[in-house]
Amino acid sequence: MSRHLFVDISSHGFGHLAQTAPVLDALARRLPGLRMSIRSGLPPEKMRSRIGAPFEFLAGRSDFGFVMLDAMRIDRAASGQAYRDWHARWEERVAGEAAFLRGLAPDMVLTDVAYLPLSGAARAGLPALSMCSLNWADLFSHFFGGEPWAAPIHEQILAAYRSAECFIRLTPAMPMRDLPNARAVAPVAAPGRDRRAELRERIGAARDERIVLVAFGGFDEDLNAAAWPVAPGVRYLVPESWAVARGDMVAMEALRMNFTDLLRSVDAVFTKPGYGTFTEAACNGTPVLYIRRDDWPEQDCLIEWLGENARCREIAFTDATRGGFGEELERLWSQAGTLPPDSSGAEEAARLIAAHLS
Repeated sequence: MSRHLFVDISSHGFGHLAQTAPVLDALARRLPGLRMSIRSGLPPEKMRSRIGAPFEFLAGRSDFGFVMLDAMRIDRAASGQAYRDWHARWEERVAGEAAFLRGLAPDMVLTDVAYLPLSGAARAGLPALSMCSLNWADLFSHFFGGEPWAAPIHEQILAAYRSAECFIRLTPAMPMRDLPNARAVAPVAAPGRDRRAELRERIGAARDERIVLVAFGGFDEDLNAAAWPVAPGVRYLVPESWAVARGDMVAMEALRMNFTDLLRSVDAVFTKPGYGTFTEAACNGTPVLYIRRDDWPEQDCLIEWLGENARCREIAFTDATRGGFGEELERLWSQAGTLPPDSSGAEEAARLIAAHLS
């Protein structure tokens, strides 16, 4: 008997898609004939570039996470107001979500990591799971737990997550002590194909030149790249939106290569702490140069895990905007290599989801 799974993927950056895609592909292999309806605010072409299994795309978003000033910083005031506005009509939103789910009639709901669909599923009498390395309840508490208006909102978010049959906690992850239904699995990371020779040919890089991928997870972060000093022997793959016209910089989108293939094929990735890039870099053997985010509680567990499982170095934001990290790249490349970490989390998570679907 074929089953129907409704999946809600947060569009707060690309990391949630990077987590979910390998799990959904593993699930489709495990359950031939599985019908998947996926809702997200991400572009459908971005979704299909990551998810190989067939699915029906539903445009929409049921969470916002935080209002961002840029890739590194949240807008605390705007985020707090957004949560107050969102939860001012909470019961109405839950009723609307429940009606939507009854009409769609899936056998189960899976989110990464929205909580409204979980409450909607509970209202509609549908089983539900959630999955992520973080949850909005813990992050909301971190930023707004001391505010006099925060407690009822936090309780509504927690109740939504606790209503799920299971919260699949992807290693590395925040502790999630308030979620008794959390169950840990190994890291989830898509394997990339080594296309170094093709990449070098396409950008005209010499064999002894190093290629650095600059990736900040779906948020534009202009690091003043046009003014970076030229680093002899180094080429950069940068976001097309930066519109930098330099011979040592190439827009990554123009290459039309799968992101994980790019990550596997470069000599280093320059990024911020984020689950998808950190785990995929470690599991594909790519060294990581990163900037610590401003007051982002998830990053501590990610950075600790990366330090144990990959070659990595941290630089200051001011060094990044000056392009003053040539020496740090050399130190990064001089580090001893590490064995790739366990990346069986996608299969573990798929096995759990399939068991609940059955």
